[in-house]
Amino acid sequence: MYKYDDYDQQLVDERVEQFREQVNRRLSGELSEEEFRPLRLMNGVYLQLHAYMLRVAIPYGTISTAQMRQFAYIARTYDKGYGHFTTRQNIQFNWPKLVDIPDILKDLSKVQMHAIQTSGNCIRNTTADQYAGASFDELEDPRPWCEIIRQWSTMHPEFTYLPRKFKMAVTGSPSDRAAVAIHDIGLRIRRDDQGDLGFEVMVGGGLGRTPMIGKTICEFLPKEDLLSYLEAILRVYNQFGRRDNKYKARIKILVHEIGAETFADLVEKEWVHIRDSALQLPQSEIDAIQAHFTPPPFEVLPSLSSVFADKVATDQAFAYWVKNNVREHKQQGYAIANISLKPVGGIPGDISHTQMDALADLADQYSFGEIRSTHEQNLVLAHVKRDDLYALWQKLDAYDLATPNSGLITDLIACPGLDYCALANSRSIPLAQRISNRFGELDRQHDIGKIQIKISGCINACTHHHVGHIGILGVDKKGQEFYQITLGGRADEHAKIGKIVGAGFSTDEVVDAVETLIDTYLNLRENKEETFLDAFNRVGEQPFKEALYDAR
Repeated sequence: MYKYDDYDQQLVDERVEQFREQVNRRLSGELSEEEFRPLRLMNGVYLQLHAYMLRVAIPYGTISTAQMRQFAYIARTYDKGYGHFTTRQNIQFNWPKLVDIPDILKDLSKVQMHAIQTSGNCIRNTTADQYAGASFDELEDPRPWCEIIRQWSTMHPEFTYLPRKFKMAVTGSPSDRAAVAIHDIGLRIRRDDQGDLGFEVMVGGGLGRTPMIGKTICEFLPKEDLLSYLEAILRVYNQFGRRDNKYKARIKILVHEIGAETFADLVEKEWVHIRDSALQLPQSEIDAIQAHFTPPPFEVLPSLSSVFADKVATDQAFAYWVKNNVREHKQQGYAIANISLKPVGGIPGDISHTQMDALADLADQYSFGEIRSTHEQNLVLAHVKRDDLYALWQKLDAYDLATPNSGLITDLIACPGLDYCALANSRSIPLAQRISNRFGELDRQHDIGKIQIKISGCINACTHHHVGHIGILGVDKKGQEFYQITLGGRADEHAKIGKIVGAGFSTDEVVDAVETLIDTYLNLRENKEETFLDAFNRVGEQPFKEALYDAR
């Protein structure tokens, strides 16, 4: 993974001390909360319902074991003993005292981490595929390109005050696990007709109040032109993006209103002035960044293993975990292990300081000292020997980290909701727990099969409910919490916005409504291999809508 150079470290250290002075001025009363607000947001500090919250950037979701242990230290020293992983591959601490936040940032800087640009109208943390560098279908590891974007975009003087927040994601595989189509800019590594690698550039994706799928404005961008082209896009957005209405300020609105073709023309006109500038990436610089992401020292292992096969055959619980949580690795004899942060009835994305320390130890022992965070509020050990999976699973189980539900109905995604967030209309966490408990029986989960449920407590859609197979949005209805359901969304390479099926359901009704949807699917599927999404695409929304509302 990338290691800070002296310039990186100096920048982060200086920012910590600058913010320490700003916090002191706020605590002394020299700054009002309103005056302090833009300063704290630049440093990842939000004011929620009950306390400040600190959001820490995890660039492209890659975490060293030293960093994970520092998260554990922060959780038990400054918070209530846990952290919360988000759909942006970041981690949040929900209960720090304002007076302690500069010390937290100082502790983070010791392990090359920070909270810069995790909030505010700027370029946020660039995300990537959690299986980067490990997946068998990958064309190229996207993380070096995310790091190049990070270095270019951090505290960029022209893009510090954009019309609205700005998010980018990069995938290096045909199977999109980075949800690039719902980002302000999404980049897909692909080959041209000559076999050279470059980028397909999508612009104008995003969810929230007006959900949209990004539009391709460049089919193939040469690697060396990446930063100049991104800069051209940002310049056009900075110039023409609306600043009079925050609900219409995202780049997706600009692309929608003027059209993708016109937007692309504006970008081309801007790009011609800067394409051959210092922004052009020399191969030597690309190579220098890629050198930080070389494969770990894999051993030469056999393609088949009787040890692994025997454990799968003789231990049903382990076999369940392998079936759901283990993925194919590009290196023979290795596997990708998904670590669920969704125990049945638990809070999605939460992890205790004890679990953080344990996972760091396991990553050192079994996965070259590296951990990944995902868009689904889970973690990944990306490089595990297949013959080590059984021992790893046993140790994960001892820390309640071996829930075998990756991609199943209890692997649902939920935001903090009204229990924490000042923007929320409804509670997300208790609803997620109720759904998880309702469908917790493992054989039932396997019968239902692969499905994504995403729950957002407000229209900001932090959990991407619009692209859930079943999306649930909390709304306020005359002071009461209600939940609107969408069906058929997806965030992969065939990204699609889900359809609203009808009127919302009360807190008391919504779990039964989810069960009605599941029962309807089970009754109409053609066979057990047909997933919920496949069945929905085949029959449409009408059977589900009738089941939900005819009996009301």
